Amino acid sequence: MTEIYGTLGPACARPGTLEQMLRRGMTGVRLNLSHVSLREAAGLLEALSAAAASCGVRPRLLIDMQGPELRVGALPEPLPLKEGERVALASLPLPGAVRAALAPGQELLLDDGKLLLICETADAARVLRGGVLKSRKSVALPGKEIRLPALTESDRANIAAAKACGVTGVMQPFVRCREDLRELRAALAAAGGEGIRLFAKIENREGAERLPELLEEADEIVIARGDLGNAVPLWELPALQKRIAAACRAAGKPFMVVTQMLASMEHSPVPTRAEVSDIFNAVLDGASSVMVTGETAAGEYPVETIGYLARTVCEAERFLRDN
Repeated sequence: MTEIYGTLGPACARPGTLEQMLRRGMTGVRLNLSHVSLREAAGLLEALSAAAASCGVRPRLLIDMQGPELRVGALPEPLPLKEGERVALASLPLPGAVRAALAPGQELLLDDGKLLLICETADAARVLRGGVLKSRKSVALPGKEIRLPALTESDRANIAAAKACGVTGVMQPFVRCREDLRELRAALAAAGGEGIRLFAKIENREGAERLPELLEEADEIVIARGDLGNAVPLWELPALQKRIAAACRAAGKPFMVVTQMLASMEHSPVPTRAEVSDIFNAVLDGASSVMVTGETAAGEYPVETIGYLARTVCEAERFLRDN
């Protein structure tokens, strides 16, 4: 059976909403710890517990760590970036490691690549693809490698609290090598979380290239197409997804497919045909789980999103049984 994951957030923070999502087929949830700690998310976890009790189920709980991910800092308010305008880099709360790597001609991708800037000088950039930048959104520098520790101090604090909070799995972002996973495994063991499963998110070229060694260390591989789609040209992403899926099948390793599976449903009660086909094909490729993120965390139709996700998965599983 393919696991159906939603992501916790303001759009599904009420027990009644979560109960409907569970009844529609959601079997697990993701909590993004790039924006909040486990302790700070106590209200969301209590709502999930109440909803699960009403349904008589025990959903899986995955926590998505910060890891070696680059993000913008806090903004006093969302920042509009208009295509063609020149922006002072000092107005963007960029990590120090990013600022040090910027040079004229360097592209800067923000919010999973939705916004694109190019540095013109050491102090300013031109907006090539505009939008609204919000706090804590991802940052990527195509062609640049910035080495950061596998775990942050907040990651370690969340790991220490994981077992007590009922966490069943930890998602490690931007996995680069087996050492990243071994460091996380050791931290879990030290916190008494030996039974917590380890999900390795493939989000960069290094992780994709070193997949064979990651297959030996992880309990499940995550094909995280958001940042992975920043690391390679978008037209190369489908083939890369197929190659990762094939390697997981050959190794007998479960894998998850995530990112923009039902992105249109953040603002629409029905998905596109292409999105439904994407989910269907992920199951046909052997995905053990599929996940939606912003669709349920911040979207307008979290219950309907899970309904379409679960029904499409069921139809794909029926197709596999009958053919």
